[in-house]
Amino acid sequence: MDLEDRVAELERRLAALEGADRGGGRAAHPEDSDFWALEGLKAKFAEGEVAHGGVLFTGAVRLPTGERYEWQQSLPTDALLGEDWSDVAESFAALGHSVRMRLLREILDGRRTVAELAALDGLGTTGQVYHHLRQLTSAGWLHVAGRGRYQVPPGRMVPLLVVLAASRP
Repeated sequence: MDLEDRVAELERRLAALEGADRGGGRAAHPEDSDFWALEGLKAKFAEGEVAHGGVLFTGAVRLPTGERYEWQQSLPTDALLGEDWSDVAESFAALGHSVRMRLLREILDGRRTVAELAALDGLGTTGQVYHHLRQLTSAGWLHVAGRGRYQVPPGRMVPLLVVLAASRP
């Protein structure tokens, strides 16, 4: 690609980012559009760079405990469709039990030790709570943060909430 083509491509990208796509009807600023994240993703995966587009998930989260998390990830469609999906079965399976889902919610609410969790009604015995915590830890949805306190790893916080949001009818 020669210099003139490269400059033209940069100008096209800049116009898309600034919403200056003549006749495209885009907002003046991406945040003025209901689809600002989609427009940004489309600009990132501009035609020719990634053949089949991609997906984006992002979030800015503040837990009841006051902890804050900001995170985003974008992946090209080709990479997602080309993967062996059986590799993620354990991660989904760990979320496929109502007790484990409740444990995650309680941990996000600030109950982080086995003693605090086992004291809650409906979670079973201490041994059962340990079993479910091991499943979640093995799948990467939890880790031990020291002194027997469990937490959702920062890089899994927004993906967990995205999975919950995507599960809604």
